[in-house]
Formats: sequence, structure tokens, C-alpha cells
Amino acid sequence: MIYLLGSIVLTSWLTLSFKVAERANVDRLQAIVFNYICCVITGSLVNGHPPAYLHNVSEDWFPWACLMGTVFISLFNIIAFTAQRIGIAVTSVANKLSLVIPFIFSIYLYNERATWLKIVGIAVALVAVVLTCIPTRTQENKNPRGWLYALPIALFLGSGLLDTMIKYAEHQFLNADNVNEFLITAFSMAGFIGILPLTFLFISGKQKFQPKAVLMGAVIGIPNYFSIWCLMEVLKQFADNSSAIIPINNMGVVLFSAVMAWLLFREKLSIINWIGIILSLGAIALIAYG
Repeated sequence: MIYLLGSIVLTSWLTLSFKVAERANVDRLQAIVFNYICCVITGSLVNGHPPAYLHNVSEDWFPWACLMGTVFISLFNIIAFTAQRIGIAVTSVANKLSLVIPFIFSIYLYNERATWLKIVGIAVALVAVVLTCIPTRTQENKNPRGWLYALPIALFLGSGLLDTMIKYAEHQFLNADNVNEFLITAFSMAGFIGILPLTFLFISGKQKFQPKAVLMGAVIGIPNYFSIWCLMEVLKQFADNSSAIIPINNMGVVLFSAVMAWLLFREKLSIINWIGIILSLGAIALIAYG
């Protein structure tokens, strides 16, 4: 249970941290790139040695780590942009709406039991995230043309794909001896992809290096590494029930992020948003006891 709570709190912090970065005027791309560098350093310290990249290339999990790294940085940029332009609660909900994707894959790939309580819980969860995702009038005024509403689609597909890949990699390839090496490789790929455009921006003079972005990268990166590590640990503990664990984790993130955004940043939530948050509690209970 401690790993599940750790995953929920640390994942929620990732979304909240981008609001902090915005208020501190930290460049989004620089913060994201330094975050992944910090993830690699953190993982190396946990692992006790630097990543053995030459050896890892021959491992069965290496292509999956590279794919996950690509999805990591793509989603992080979308999440950061959406959190700053639309809001933390809406971003978290749109991101975690994808819970239905790993649920279906867990039932299909691993023959997990789909009880009526779980199915009803998933249905309630989808209603909850839609209600919580409905923007307030203030948020609508920030986006009169409505083009930002395409972002939840990208978050839905990308986050669902990521959760499914994490479960698949944990089930097929990973154990206590190689999980840290896998995570370090994935974060290294994400950092490498981010360094390329950032280097071009520095050389071309379109951006200047921000020392505070390094600090912000550490503030994001350490929780980022352990959020994935905790999720993999809880999936290992409940290997036969990922169809419940991933939705509970995602709804927990929705609930915790929305409440913390309301408390810390005074993000306004409508009555409909609050109904969605209350329904999310019911969805968690139904899925957990299913």
C-alpha cells in the first residue's frame, strides 16, 4: 500500500510542479530536460553504478525502454503545456482518463477477472473524469478558440499507452535485478531526445541557459524517478490484479491533484467539477473491492 500511495503523491507532484515552474518563470523545455538528467543521476545512485548502455543494448527490454523514454518526454511536454494553459485539475483528469486502456489490456493479455464491481467502477470513473474535466468559465475565457481541447485526446492515448507498456515491461522482462537499469535507460532516452532541440536553441541564441532550471529539474526529477519506481513495485506486489491497481492509481492522482491545486493554487472548481471529484472516490472504492 505504501508504494501505491507513493506513486499517487509523487505523480501528482509532477503536474503541480509545472505550475510552480510557471510562477518561477522557468523555461518549460529546460526544466524537462534537466529533470531527465536528474532522473538518470538518481537512478544511478539507487542502482549503485552508472548505466551500462553497451550491455543494455543486447537486453530484450532495451527497445521497450527506448520507446517508453520517447513517450515520457512527449507526454511531459504536453502535460506541462496543458497545466500552464488550462489548469492542474483538468490536466490530471485528462491524463488519467486513459485508465480504461490498461484496464482492457490487463483483462485481455493477462486473463484477469473483470467483475461487475470493476466494470461499474470503470464506468463511474469515466463519468467522474469527464465531469472534473469540464472547464470553468474562467478557463474557457483563456481559450476562446477552443483548440486546446485537442490536448486531452493526446494525453488519453499517450498515457494509456505508457501505463500499458509499464505493465507489459514489468510482466515480461523486469525483476529486482534489472528494474533500475531499465528505468535509467528509459529516462536517458527521454533526456537525449530533449537535449537535441535544447542544444540547437542555445547555439542559435533563441534561448539562454537558466541556472534555476537546473534546480527545478531536480525538484521534478527526483519525484519523477520514484513515481515510476513505486508504480512498478506496486504492480509487482499485485501482479494478478493490475486491472484494479492502475485505475486506482490514476483516480488517486486525479483526486489528490485536484484537491492540492485547489488548496495551494486556488484553482477554481465548479460544482460539476466537485461532483466529478466525489464520484472518483466512489469509483476507487468500486474498483478496489471488485
